[in-house]
Order: sequence, then C-alpha cells, then structure tokens
Amino acid sequence: MTLRLTIVVSLLCVVSLMVGSQPISWQGLLDGSQTAWLTLTASRLPRLIAIALTGIGLSISGIILQHIVNNRFVEPATSGGLDAAKLGILVSLTTLSSASTASKVLFAMSFCLVTSLIFIIIIRRIEFRNTVLIPVLGIMYGSVLSSIAEFYAYQNNILQSMQGWLLGDFSKIIQGHYELIYLIIPIVILTYIYAHRFTVLGMGQDVSASLGLNYAWMSALGLILVSITVATSVITVGAIPFVGLVIPNLVVLKYGENLSRTLPIVALGGACLLLICDILGRLILYPYEIPIGLTAGGIGGLIFLVLILKGIR
Repeated sequence: MTLRLTIVVSLLCVVSLMVGSQPISWQGLLDGSQTAWLTLTASRLPRLIAIALTGIGLSISGIILQHIVNNRFVEPATSGGLDAAKLGILVSLTTLSSASTASKVLFAMSFCLVTSLIFIIIIRRIEFRNTVLIPVLGIMYGSVLSSIAEFYAYQNNILQSMQGWLLGDFSKIIQGHYELIYLIIPIVILTYIYAHRFTVLGMGQDVSASLGLNYAWMSALGLILVSITVATSVITVGAIPFVGLVIPNLVVLKYGENLSRTLPIVALGGACLLLICDILGRLILYPYEIPIGLTAGGIGGLIFLVLILKGIR
C-alpha cells in the first residue's frame, strides 16, 4: 500500500506542478525558458513542498491527538487547536510592536498547547456515553475560541484582514515565504521514533502504566508536537480543517492502529488528500482559484459526516 500511495502522490505532484493560471510546459522547461523555470522554482515547487508537508503534518497531528484522547473523531479542527492558534497569532500581532515570525510561532504554539490541555481536562471530567459527543464538544469549544478571536480582531480593527490571511490558501506561497513549514520534518521523524509508544498511549492510562510507559510525559510530548505543527501550518498557509481526522480514520479502518506500521500510510494519505483538494481548487474555476480551506473543508466535512453516522450505528 505504501508503494502504491507513493506512486499516486508522485503523479499528483507532477500534476500540481503543471496546473496553474500560468501554464508550464515540459517543452518550455527543456528549451530553457526563463519564464517557465522561474515559475517552477519560485512558485510551483515551494507551493508543492508546502502542500505535501502541511498534509503530512496535519494528518500526523490528528493521529497523535486521537491516541492521546483515545477518540477517533478528534483532530486540531475538532478540539479547538486551529482556533487557538489563530487567537495566538492575533495576540502576538497586537501586543508586540513588530511581531516576528518566531514570536507568532511561539504565541500560536503556546495558545494551542494550553487550549489542548484544557480540552483534555474537560473531556476527562465528563463521562460520555457516546464517543461522537467528544468531537461535538470540541467543535463547540473551537467555536468559542473562534468567537473570541474574531471579537479581539474586531476590537483591534483587523477583522477583515484576519479572515483573509487565516483562510487556508496556498496561492500566496512563493520562494522565501514558506520555509517555516520545514519544521514539520523533524516532528514527523520524532513521531516515527516514538510511534510504538504513541500506540501504547492510545490503549489508555492504566494499560500504559502497566507496560512501563510514562503516560504524562508522552502525552505532553504529543501535545507539543501537535502544537508546533498546527502553529507553523496556520502561520504559513492558514487553517485547513479535517485532514487530521479523515486520513487517520480511513487508515485505521483498513490497517489497524499500530503506528509503527501505519504512520507512513497516514503521512502519504495526508499529502495525497491536500494535493487532490488543491488541484481541484485550481481547476474548478480555472484560471481563478478556490482556497484550499474551502475544498478541504467540503470534502473532509462530507467524509467526517459519513464517519460520524457509521459511529452512531
């Protein structure tokens, strides 16, 4: 399966490089056209790298959260993580006179980490008879955080600009303005190194303790990895929902929950989903472009609804 997914992702990468408002032909590249090469190196390649790494990072973040919370319907979009990161960025922009990228990352990561901890504390204090209620609570929690962020932006007269630059969109990705996304690479490596421990973590606190795993430490590590991924992706491309929910669930349904075996499939699946959403967004109203936050939200939302209905049954 990993090999087949790799081939599919490779083909989608080629299509992504060729599709756009400025056409690029293989003949132009072979002839050494400066326009074709400039478009490829300054725009299409950075965009492709950002799409792939964002999809990989968000899907892995989703599966880490699902193992920590022990619920298949939890991911950054259904636990308030994306909304918390947006609020953190807004606070950094208004409290610091000249907010650097590093300060925005720190604020977004801190807000995401704290709100994720609060969400975990809340769901562990409430006894749920139906696991579907946990993501419903998370969506409500995220809506509250989003309302606070919008009110904060309104007070500081940046509401309209906030709605524009926080909507998931890869059209503004160019060389020199996407490199922050490379932080996802060490996160993927660390997740793979600790894949077996995250698998044990998903068995619950009692089982983890009986197997000698430090449950609190592993949960903290997982939340930190998720917070960094969400912060970097939101700052670079905006908020993209449901990737971390859809892909892990589809993989678990077919291949089980052993992260040591399924993590590469989850990563490739996340990249594949975002590439498909991005290509569709560029083709539906060609030569105009639909932001990937809308296409990913639509496709991911439909799959999420199907998963919830199956969970209820």
